[in-house]
Amino acid sequence: MTYVPANQVAAFTAMVVGHDRPAREASVSERLRVIWLGRRRVPGIDPGTEVRLEGMLTVRDGVPTMFNPRYEILSRQEHL
Repeated sequence: MTYVPANQVAAFTAMVVGHDRPAREASVSERLRVIWLGRRRVPGIDPGTEVRLEGMLTVRDGVPTMFNPRYEILSRQEHL
């Protein structure tokens, strides 16, 4: 997840990987960059959150990317 400083245009970015593969082992082609423009935070989206995304897919800097997708939170990882 990337948080943009207050002096820059608001955008919230997250890298998403399949739940069957740990993020550290996923190659660039197995990741999806998700960017919500105009937002500094997306409620409920935190590291470890399982989501379903829907939107237009493009490639930006060689990485599959979705801008402002619809999303559904499926489950959240609880931190003890």
